[in-house]
Amino acid sequence: MEASVKAAVRKWEKVREFALGLPEAVEEFPWGAEDCVVKVNKKIFVFLGNSDGPQPPGLSVKLKDEALHGHAMAFPGAEPSGYGLGRAGWVSVPLGGTGAPPAEVVCEWVEESYRTVALKRHVRELDARIEADG
Repeated sequence: MEASVKAAVRKWEKVREFALGLPEAVEEFPWGAEDCVVKVNKKIFVFLGNSDGPQPPGLSVKLKDEALHGHAMAFPGAEPSGYGLGRAGWVSVPLGGTGAPPAEVVCEWVEESYRTVALKRHVRELDARIEADG
C-alpha cells in the first residue's frame, strides 16, 4: 500500500472514530461489509464505505449549508453523491490524493451532516459536550 493510501486510511479511521463519538451514533453495514455507514436516530449521516480497497477511501456527507457544501465541492475529486443523493445536498469526497481535505475539516462536515439528521436532543447533547470541552 502506497504512502498516500496509508495516509488516507489513517484519515478515514480518524473520521470514523469522530463520527462514532457523536451522541447515540451507531455504525451499520446495510449493504455488506464493504459499506460502512454511521447513523443517528435510524438516519445515515455519513457513508464511509470501507478503507481496504485498492483506491484511497472517501466518504459522503450531507451538507445543507451552502458555504460548507461549496467548500467541500472545491476539493479535487469531490462530486455530488450518486443515486440522486447529490440533489439533497450529499457530497462525495476522496480522502486521498493531492489536495485532499485534512481530517479536521472532514470532521466538521461530518458534524454538520449529523446535525442535519439528528434529533434536537442529540444536538443539545453535542452542544453541551462542546461547551464543556471549551
